[in-house]
Amino acid sequence: MARELLRVQVKPEMLRWARERAQLDLAALRETLPAVDRWERGERNPTMKQLERFAVMVRVPLGYLFLDAPPVEELPIPDLRTMPRPSRQPSPDLIETIYLCQQRQEWYRGYLKGLREEALPFVASVRVGDDVVRLATQIRHQLHFDIAERSRLPSWTEALRRFIEQSERAGVLVMASGIVGSNTHRKLSPEEFRGFALVDDLAPLVFVNAADTKSAQMFTLAHELAHIWLGESGVSDAHAARFTGERVERWCDQVAAELLAPLDTVRAAYRPDLDLQEATAALARQFKVSTLVILRRLHEAGIVDAEQFQASYAAEIERLAEIERRGTGGGDFYRTLRVRVSKPFAEAIVISTLEGQTLFRDAYRMLGIRSPATFQKLTRELEMA
Repeated sequence: MARELLRVQVKPEMLRWARERAQLDLAALRETLPAVDRWERGERNPTMKQLERFAVMVRVPLGYLFLDAPPVEELPIPDLRTMPRPSRQPSPDLIETIYLCQQRQEWYRGYLKGLREEALPFVASVRVGDDVVRLATQIRHQLHFDIAERSRLPSWTEALRRFIEQSERAGVLVMASGIVGSNTHRKLSPEEFRGFALVDDLAPLVFVNAADTKSAQMFTLAHELAHIWLGESGVSDAHAARFTGERVERWCDQVAAELLAPLDTVRAAYRPDLDLQEATAALARQFKVSTLVILRRLHEAGIVDAEQFQASYAAEIERLAEIERRGTGGGDFYRTLRVRVSKPFAEAIVISTLEGQTLFRDAYRMLGIRSPATFQKLTRELEMA
């Protein structure tokens, strides 16, 4: 009872910082903590139990709240985001996702070193400014990425799955998730970031924000692969219709667009007898990319002028947003898990654990699971029982 009633002194600005850091408004906290407004105004102090609950809700260590001033939190890799946003402060969700992927990458690198695997020659093999068409061709060759094959795939979902599979066979871990770890209550925001690359010559890793559309994820993966070839880690907000002035991101966007939809092929496939919306949709289906990528390519080909591009882009954004609002949910848990952590990583950690090289508790933590039954089912799903 004494713990329930004990009130602790916390600076109101620290409470406000923690809430804003978590990108929560007062209304989101008020239902559980009715007096949170008064705490922020300095009119009342919380009890220790209330402060502990607040720390959990805003996802900060309890000790942070007793500091005199907010700590300076920086991303552990370069911040290459260029799109305007309300706050440049990275969210706890983004920071934790990067740290989790770094832990997985470190483990996987050690695993590959134990197998005496050799470094991947394509990592950090190019420089910014290298010929975009030549590099896109090189990446397609490395991944066995066939434009004609992609056109025959029935959907964007299948095309993305195939793209991920090709990247992983080449040696790149691809982790695609729309949540933090396995916490379905902590959704990642495409408005904050779309992906990041963690460069390593043995275990390069790409993370794709799966809260984005499937077609947008295709562009993000292509963009982050360009970062792997370049040898520069970083968080990106890759967008097909962006023409940023930032040199590295602009070049990676150009490589991504050429990789997914080669300009000469797009120009040859364009049908001037159709209106722009129909022609764009037809090309998007053919190349299994977003209509925004096609609009970018048509603009770069000189088929669509700047005014048409901007108008069509705005209309297309609105149309895609409506499709996402009608989107479907659900899906197979184990298939989703393999995508979240990358199938090669899942297979490696299961093998290592079954061989006694990795503790079960460490495997559970890095896979984002909790029970032996889930681990056993994953083992069967990977056909490794």
